[in-house]
Amino acid sequence: MLRSVLLASISSSRNTALNSSRSPAFRRWLSQEARGKIQAAVEASPVVLFMKGNPQIPQCGFSRAAVQVLEMQGVPQEKLKTYDILEDPELRSGIKEFSEWPTIPQIYINAEFVGGCDILLGMHQSGELQSLLEQNNIIPKPSGETSS
Repeated sequence: MLRSVLLASISSSRNTALNSSRSPAFRRWLSQEARGKIQAAVEASPVVLFMKGNPQIPQCGFSRAAVQVLEMQGVPQEKLKTYDILEDPELRSGIKEFSEWPTIPQIYINAEFVGGCDILLGMHQSGELQSLLEQNNIIPKPSGETSS
């Protein structure tokens, strides 16, 4: 009996801590100017990748994996814009608040947040990423398919 009460109490405390850390009181508010700059960056290209390093020299394995997935999908360089968050501390913290996503890399397709490396990999493996890229005219549909 005591054990179940203790476990319930710990679980309740953990949930309260998690929820309170996400509340506005604990959030650093992004300035309108910074939010505007990030929004412009997200809209700068059909595919936008916020990463550590650049596609030629990624500075972390997750950023490298994201670049490799986009290359395997055939995303043309002219439709991909990358931002090195290591070069700009305000961008590094601001992009996390902008997307409400705690990790880098972050991928946007047509100004819509897709997710980080794990989500991108999962979408790639399931075929969902290819479909999303085709629907947004970022990569061509396979020959023989018609638009509906």
